[in-house]
Amino acid sequence: MNKNCPLQAKNCGGCPLLSQEYAQQLETKRQTVKKLLACYAPIEPVRGMKDPWHYRNKAIATFAAGPGGRLVAGIYAAGTHRVLPAVDCLLQDETINQVIAAAAEAARRCHYEAFDEDRGTGLIRHVLVRRGFGTGEIMVVLVTAQEILPGAKNFVRALREEAVRRGAVVTTAVQNVNPRKTSAVLGPYDRILFGKGYILDTLSGHTFSIGPRSFYQVNPTQTEELYRLAIKAAALTGTQTVLDAYCGTGTIALTAAPFAKAVTGVEINEDAVKDAIANARHNRIANARFYAEDATSWIVQAAAEGRHADVVFLDPPREGSTPEFLRALARLAPQRVVYISCNPETQSRDLAVLTKLGYQAKRIWPVDMFPHTAHVETVVLMSRVENQP
Repeated sequence: MNKNCPLQAKNCGGCPLLSQEYAQQLETKRQTVKKLLACYAPIEPVRGMKDPWHYRNKAIATFAAGPGGRLVAGIYAAGTHRVLPAVDCLLQDETINQVIAAAAEAARRCHYEAFDEDRGTGLIRHVLVRRGFGTGEIMVVLVTAQEILPGAKNFVRALREEAVRRGAVVTTAVQNVNPRKTSAVLGPYDRILFGKGYILDTLSGHTFSIGPRSFYQVNPTQTEELYRLAIKAAALTGTQTVLDAYCGTGTIALTAAPFAKAVTGVEINEDAVKDAIANARHNRIANARFYAEDATSWIVQAAAEGRHADVVFLDPPREGSTPEFLRALARLAPQRVVYISCNPETQSRDLAVLTKLGYQAKRIWPVDMFPHTAHVETVVLMSRVENQP
């Protein structure tokens, strides 16, 4: 069933497939994956959502001066820096929509001015809201251009009051300082204004700590489906050694750990690795180790030392992996490689390399992590061809 969004006519760009029936969206995405990956293995039907609305557990709104100079918070029109005042976004969790509205009203009550990136004036840049779907905990991150936040206690009080008035309870509030001229939302410094500075959520039977900067999949319903497929593809029996490359905060590694002998996670982001270690401790998982290193450098060194892995999960960024990583992976000689990708185009390039290195794709599962957008995630199982050197 289609829904209408008032921002679509204003060139929002957030839901380019909104006018298509959902079944047609899934078929469109399957054809995209088929075009890029069908030469390697058969393409399964796209795993879609029963209810493909309000699925995002994280949202970012940008502050701007609206009509009459009134402070507004919303999203950029496509291809511009013109802010469209937020309404009830059809992708974002409905509670998050209400909390963004509460943050904007609290900022107005404190007489904060929106940061003007052209003139370099003003104070508040963005508000980031995260909600744990499993726990209901809510974090609000106010991004400012300056370290000093006048009336910080008043802002927190107003934020909590406005949130409650809209049916939500804010668990923690954080100020993030971003003084740089950059398109990046978050800056290098955080200050806890209220609460613990992080929230907890549950995913695939585990509890995860989520901070302002933590990488955490934004669609928990489909993430559980994605990980279920990945763990099934790995065929873990409790005896294998597992490598999770580009592991982020350890969600895949910790999901796999109960079914493996030992799991190693590698991630270049130090904050993410700290989260992964804390998450392992919190879930009392003792057979997982995490390293804050570049995935390519780490695996090249591991291959040079003659190490072995039975199963390798890799979930690289959109630009994919590197030839050096893939060659080193082949030297580790895992029987199974489970490649998760948010970009089938770069994944196709990497599968071609792995095929030349002695691996064969067996199954490909597309997963619709972002309904009403053009994005699609894929899980590819590759097996090592026997008699490889």
